[in-house]
Amino acid sequence: MAVNLPPLQKNEENEQDSFIGKKPFSLIDKINDQLLKFSRVPLKEKLFFVQHIGIMLKAGISLSVALKTLSLQTTNKYFIKILTDVSEKVEKGSTFADSLKLYPKVFGELFINMIEAGEISGKLEDVLKQLYIQMKKDHQLISKVKGALTYPAVIIMAMFGIGTFLMIVVVPKITAMFEDFNAELPLPTKILIGFSKALANNGLISLLVFVFSVVIIVKILKTYKGKYLFQAILLKLPIISPIIKKINLARFARNISSLLKTDIMIIKSFQITARVIGNLHYRKAIEEMAQKIKKGEKLTEVIKINPKLFSPVVAQMVSVGEETGELDNILIELAEFYEEEVDQIMENLPAIIEPLLILFLGVGVGGVAVAIIMPMYAITTSM
Repeated sequence: MAVNLPPLQKNEENEQDSFIGKKPFSLIDKINDQLLKFSRVPLKEKLFFVQHIGIMLKAGISLSVALKTLSLQTTNKYFIKILTDVSEKVEKGSTFADSLKLYPKVFGELFINMIEAGEISGKLEDVLKQLYIQMKKDHQLISKVKGALTYPAVIIMAMFGIGTFLMIVVVPKITAMFEDFNAELPLPTKILIGFSKALANNGLISLLVFVFSVVIIVKILKTYKGKYLFQAILLKLPIISPIIKKINLARFARNISSLLKTDIMIIKSFQITARVIGNLHYRKAIEEMAQKIKKGEKLTEVIKINPKLFSPVVAQMVSVGEETGELDNILIELAEFYEEEVDQIMENLPAIIEPLLILFLGVGVGGVAVAIIMPMYAITTSM
């Protein structure tokens, strides 16, 4: 039962405050209002929002009041503005989903479609609970991947910094004495001295070239072809490929399951999932699946067309789900299976990468040592 709060007593002071709150009254306010549009809403804020609005609706609080209350509790200024706006639109008679559609970058297509399905079916509370689980699992998955990659990233950056320092400061002092002997230097030593001089004498140019190269690479990766090619390479790498496949399979299974649980048709569920999956190869495969299902083909047969992306386990589990009519529950189990596997891989990843980093560091240090020791040995033997 909805809780209707009594209307507030309005006076001149309240009306003035309300007017000031709605319309920027200075140039600074206008600038701040525009800058808020470039802000991002953290996933933790959205998790808090979904969890608490579900609890408040279950307690009988009306949607508009729940939105207003949550806008006062959140700390993100952009999210406060969004929730206030959505609350006002809902209070004026708009649906929750229609109000959220004005902010597609914040909530996403999956979120909005599930809310819309929940409103139509009258199961908004259940949908919000399902959304919370979905977002929480997604957040945990991303956090684990980021956490596992932080250690090797820090090590690589440290190695790069130390290597640059050695080339600019240490190596020139050591190799300076070789020039006094006028001896024929070995090829590794010539390469080391040449690289060191180029880096020391053209440090600013080297930095600019490095930054320019990074910018070009980033721009290429933002294009469809560049991203598609880069992801194709990642899907063929020995250690990275299994991780990427399991992450995408977990997200595929959980997204489809969440959408099916909210009574969204299977074709539309595949179309929505294809648009929210980040990997372009999986996106293309899921879009093709949606088209084939639309033509009447069985889901099991459709999945078997892409054995490189969808393992036989997925096809078998989906087959069982189709036969028993429990596809949404089977997909949840499949998502949990792959999420656990990703969790184990992420825990063991530092132990796997560490020997490779040590080997890479050893080769680099060994190469520098050989380039320095070889001419010293040749000079001492010739004396």
